[in-house]
Amino acid sequence: MNGRLILKDGTVFEGTGFGKTRPVAGEVVFATGMVGYPESLTDPSYKGQILVMTYPLVGSYGVPDRGSWESRSIKALGLIVSNYIDTPSHHSSKRTLRQWLEAENIPALEVKDTRALTKKLRTEGVSLAKIVFGRDIKFSDPNERNLVADVSTKKVIQEGSGRKTVVLVDCGVKQNIVAELLKRKVRVITVPWNYNIFEKKLCFDGILFSNGPGDPKMATDTIALARTAMEKRIPILGICLGNQILTLAAGGDTYKLRFGHRGQNHGAILVGTKKCYLTTQNHGFSIKRVPKGFRPWFINANDQTNEGIIHEKLPFMSVQFHPESHPGPLDTGWIFDEFLKQIK
Repeated sequence: MNGRLILKDGTVFEGTGFGKTRPVAGEVVFATGMVGYPESLTDPSYKGQILVMTYPLVGSYGVPDRGSWESRSIKALGLIVSNYIDTPSHHSSKRTLRQWLEAENIPALEVKDTRALTKKLRTEGVSLAKIVFGRDIKFSDPNERNLVADVSTKKVIQEGSGRKTVVLVDCGVKQNIVAELLKRKVRVITVPWNYNIFEKKLCFDGILFSNGPGDPKMATDTIALARTAMEKRIPILGICLGNQILTLAAGGDTYKLRFGHRGQNHGAILVGTKKCYLTTQNHGFSIKRVPKGFRPWFINANDQTNEGIIHEKLPFMSVQFHPESHPGPLDTGWIFDEFLKQIK
């Protein structure tokens, strides 16, 4: 069925539907990865967003089972591709992308000129948009609500065993972050974004604030929790949204990027060195002001925005990129080891 992607300024991209033919409205963003659409679609950081894949062929290796997903269901609002491949070939494929999208009620469009769409978003910034099939709907801004509350776990989950225990504050965590901790023989206690671990008297050695969607300033309870943890000098690692949460808790500031960083090919320079790591990223907000007592840890090689902060004396650190990758380069897995070294 023919459909349309309509941007807030009235620009229309005609396309052919290959998912569920229902209208949705949110924010349209683009990702530059050549692979990884199952992980991207299930990444909670895409909550409320219509995802444009810049790589021209999508669907060619089908959909693997849940073990390769980043959450239990598709979190992106909709999908835009240039060429959809409905005849996948891969040993791990269980079904086609079309079948998966239809089963999860997610609309998708094959829009031939995704290059023009991406160039527009790069030049003018990400935009409110809607996918429609005949019946029109109103635009909706997902950043006006606390998206973290929508995707966070509703219960406490304990996994793994080991001498070190890390509380993972779930703001929309990718499951491969948990996997990286478990691989390192860490006991992981995953808690909701607004769970007061100090009032509940949990026993733990460090805290990890996860990735997640939307404006970090909406997650006020998480910011307050990070502030208390800093006062108690508990080792902290922040990833993606967690980088922004730690910044806000320490007195810094954040802002919305024009078009964000999404993909598996973003360079991050280790400050003070000539080392540039290839990283996986998915974020629309960034650090505007590094808080007092911290220094920049990584800088984006393309636009020189902040990619992480580290405290000058205390065991607090965070990165804007995803050290667990999945999909993407494995350059920065050592970030987890660096964090665990801080736990006595």
